[in-house]
Amino acid sequence: MPAPRTRYAALGALPLLGLGLLAPLGAQAAETPAPSAPAAGTVVVNEIAQNTGETDWVELHNTGSTPVDVTGWRLLDNDDTRDFPLATGSVVPAGGYLSVDVSEDVPGRTGFGLGRADMVRLLLPAGRGDTPVDSFAWTDHTATTYGRCADGTGAFTATAAPTRDAANACAAEPADVVRINEVESSDPAGGPDWIELVNTGTVPVDLSGLVVKDDNDARTDTIAAGTVLAPGAFHVVEPTFGLGGADEARVLDGDVLVDRFAWTAHAATTWGRYPDGTGAFAETAAATRGAANAPVPVATPDVVVNEVESSGGTPGDWVELRNRGTVDVDLSGYVVGDSDATHRAVLPAGSVAPAGGFLVVEEATLGFGLGSSDQARLFAPDGVTVVDERSWTAHAPTSYGLCGDAWVVTTSPTKGAVNDCGAPVRINEVESSGGTPGDWVELVNNGATPVDVSGFVVADDDDTHRRTVPAGTVIPAGGHHVVDVEGGDGGFGLGGADSARLFDATGALLDATSWTAHAATTWGRCPEGTGDFAATAAPTRGAVNQCAGDVVAEAWPGPAEVRTADPAGTYAENMSGVVFAPDGAALWAVQNNPGSLHRLVRSGAQWVADAGWTGGRALHYADGTGNVDAEGVTVGPDGLYVASERNNDGGGSRPSILRYDVGGDSALSATGEWNLAPELPGIGANAGLEGITWVPSSVLVAQGLVDQSTGAAYDPARYPDADGVFLVGVEATGDVLAYALDASGTFHRIASFASGFPGVMELQHDPATGAVWVSCDDACAGRTTLFAVDGSGAFAPTVTYARPAGMPDVANEGLALAPVSRCTDGLREVVWADDSSTDGHALRSGAVTCTGGPVEPEPEVPAPGSLGTGSSITPAPQWRYARTGAAKPIAVYYEGEDGARVGGTVYTTLRQAGSGRLVATAHAYGGRRTTVATPVVPRAKASYQVVVTFVPDDPAYRTSVRSFWVWATPSGRP
Repeated sequence: MPAPRTRYAALGALPLLGLGLLAPLGAQAAETPAPSAPAAGTVVVNEIAQNTGETDWVELHNTGSTPVDVTGWRLLDNDDTRDFPLATGSVVPAGGYLSVDVSEDVPGRTGFGLGRADMVRLLLPAGRGDTPVDSFAWTDHTATTYGRCADGTGAFTATAAPTRDAANACAAEPADVVRINEVESSDPAGGPDWIELVNTGTVPVDLSGLVVKDDNDARTDTIAAGTVLAPGAFHVVEPTFGLGGADEARVLDGDVLVDRFAWTAHAATTWGRYPDGTGAFAETAAATRGAANAPVPVATPDVVVNEVESSGGTPGDWVELRNRGTVDVDLSGYVVGDSDATHRAVLPAGSVAPAGGFLVVEEATLGFGLGSSDQARLFAPDGVTVVDERSWTAHAPTSYGLCGDAWVVTTSPTKGAVNDCGAPVRINEVESSGGTPGDWVELVNNGATPVDVSGFVVADDDDTHRRTVPAGTVIPAGGHHVVDVEGGDGGFGLGGADSARLFDATGALLDATSWTAHAATTWGRCPEGTGDFAATAAPTRGAVNQCAGDVVAEAWPGPAEVRTADPAGTYAENMSGVVFAPDGAALWAVQNNPGSLHRLVRSGAQWVADAGWTGGRALHYADGTGNVDAEGVTVGPDGLYVASERNNDGGGSRPSILRYDVGGDSALSATGEWNLAPELPGIGANAGLEGITWVPSSVLVAQGLVDQSTGAAYDPARYPDADGVFLVGVEATGDVLAYALDASGTFHRIASFASGFPGVMELQHDPATGAVWVSCDDACAGRTTLFAVDGSGAFAPTVTYARPAGMPDVANEGLALAPVSRCTDGLREVVWADDSSTDGHALRSGAVTCTGGPVEPEPEVPAPGSLGTGSSITPAPQWRYARTGAAKPIAVYYEGEDGARVGGTVYTTLRQAGSGRLVATAHAYGGRRTTVATPVVPRAKASYQVVVTFVPDDPAYRTSVRSFWVWATPSGRP
């Protein structure tokens, strides 16, 4: 069994002390032991790294005169279940050190990360009690490490710097941390000149003997012995010489220059740094001797953060700035950031906000995306002075914006224009001819909260034609309300050239639309709620508009039930792509921040981390650096391939395909990268590659794919390094791009096609059917479209499915199909990954039929002489009508000619009149009367043929086929 990564160092010059133990910690992990200096001669926890690099590590130190074998000794944090025993052969040399990477998994031991508020405990081997040998707890990260000062024996404190496998850095060198912070060269009140020093480090620093000079080497003062400056504290020196109007202040440690500052004239107040110790010198607002500096307030323009799109913008996220002043404001050099101090974007030259106008900062300029809980901040060019800032705790369904002085969810995004702050209710669809029961006007609530529309008025182009909405009428967020304007007292019809107007309860006009002729269907907003009015594809009274070109989603091709599939709270957020291992025994998943790869296995009904994979493996670029924003994952011919949008450590958009070898037991560095940035110019850092899947060349050749780069049949021989083609989905455009990859890092685009979605979140090639599953998240109500190569050699959609009825509308960025080898009872598992970990769960599980989707049944014809099958079929009332957008229930009963009960499968097939397209669903039949359902009837008013086919399990019985016709209407009535 390999040992954890360790490093040894021996320092023979340390004092030799006796052996002893600390008092027992106690049985409960929640009880925090009081840290104390160890007794003489013990192996101690000496230094702890919990916020310094790729791994968290614990350093043990042996202050004794003989080596100590610590085989089996255990390291734990504040959770008793995270027990890390040291490997056989682990020895701490006399006077030396042994450091252990506790966050790394090794065979037989699961690593654990050290948290912001956590602890480390060192225990004897299992079976020798739970008495702690040593321990230390902390309440916050330190920028360096926690270590004993003095080394090995003192109390824990923040060190000056990490010193893994060496004596702790318990004191800082003045040149590293001491800075001149403020200078008084001419006190208006006649006080003495002075020079203020600050300690910018994490440990005290000894100033004894430091020399202070001005610009003349002959004038010196020495800081008195015993002068120690605490972290963040100030020390003031009053030199014995005066400071001139054009002079300099210098601090030296022997011949080493610690810091210097020169000026050409006295300051009206003082010269000081802002921020303290690190910023540039400038005149202060007032002298602050021995205290934090007071900067002169920077004059800022009347510019505000006016509107923010943090999810689903075009082409990505954006921040809108508004100039509320009367003259243009040049914002060149100003800084825009979010809640992460490392995310800062300097506005380029020419960034001007016109008087009373707007300046939109796109994601491509920002170089980072905006999160669901985040901020938008505008700084002056100094990068410190805040001009304006706004924050939010969740993505808005529209955008966030200023309405008056309030920061609210807007009614609709208005990028680069005045914010939409009105009531979020709009006219959404109008039926002016042939509606049921007559003409009607549909309202929609585009807002995030319910809206009371009591007293709202719908009118046509005649002010005397008015229909008032009854008291108590509330439209839920995203919901609809239909006003039947025709019929009853005061009713009116809508003409062929007419208008529909909406007024609120005060009489203010909220919305209006006009037309010059009746629509063959209805007039409706496309897209739903916010778009312009156009003729719809079909009436959708009280439902989402069906626009020309929209894909009608059919029922999920499997059970409606969906369950959570991971232990609650396992993944806080950011779980993105998922894919099954080829044998279906494991599931690969990626998290986008921190970028990591996870291997999961089944444990009952849940998917849990495989042995050695707790916490996943960090993903880096080929040089071992970076935090790869891993969005999608697929199994390729020679490893796992990851689709990434960017490096989370900074640098802007980096839309790449990366290959990883998962054979190691630590963080993973890419073994290949194909950066597609030249293919996606201007793509936002949070709007690039989301999904990825691999299709073997043999499949594409058999399907007749045409290589778009040549116009001829796809020929694998043109791409000798590629065993197949990688398809990637683009979030910003909704396109799917197909590439052959060369070993050199170059790539060739083979094909591209539009998904029909505003953004692609996941791709999965299904070997069982040859189809490519293309998925969208809650921006598209969780729909998935299947694509296959058509007769022209291009990828074309074949069917679109709604999410299972039992699936909440969450941010599913991953979808994985189990291989057909895992089929059970005609079903195979589907696993979804929710980027938001809704209700504490990142994974959910459902199923699809093993054929991958509904197909027209083709039952075998039984041999002559076999028994027939009697049938009884009763469609639910009414027999001759069906409701568009819904499935029609049918009661069925079958028995054999010999009176025996017969089990089998019932297929219900739906065919629209005048169309050759067939859609079918399958239902198990157990020999007793049951109710099945047709596929969901499309939203178009039309005639449909329903065919019910019974295929017995026992081949001694014949297949039974019955059919009837229905007329589909929105109401399901004549």
